[in-house]
Amino acid sequence: MAGVSLKQKVVDAPEILTVIGKIPHLSKFLNSLYNCQYKSFFLAFAGLTEQIKLDRYLHLRFRFYMREVRTVVYSQFLESHKSVTIEAMAKAFGVSVEFIDQELSRFIAVGKLHCKIDKVAGVLETNRPDAKNALYQATIKQGDFLLNQIQELSRVIDL
Repeated sequence: MAGVSLKQKVVDAPEILTVIGKIPHLSKFLNSLYNCQYKSFFLAFAGLTEQIKLDRYLHLRFRFYMREVRTVVYSQFLESHKSVTIEAMAKAFGVSVEFIDQELSRFIAVGKLHCKIDKVAGVLETNRPDAKNALYQATIKQGDFLLNQIQELSRVIDL
């Protein structure tokens, strides 16, 4: 259902269709993302980034935009795999194994991607957090915060 909604609201939207031909690489960018053609997507993305650099409003947020788009694309790719070799992912994106390794390492470290890298086997293993687990983690975090506050308060009262 979400894919149909995305197609109707974005890919086939009249507002998008009126400008998509006027901006170089935008059509290929949007359609390759929707069709999961990652190698074509990265080529179009590289061309589109040159357009963004020239835009006086968007160039200020260029690095943020680049990072967020890559996160979405990597998440989309990993969502359909329980595990995948780093080599297969690099081939799907048309980049080197070293590039994917460095790129994913950064996104995993900051919590943008939910997977882990097994360097020995050369495999990426996804670990999708479910809603119940996320709620549990949030409860534990809030409980720790509350306990710390109570301990600080008790130290102040004892003085």
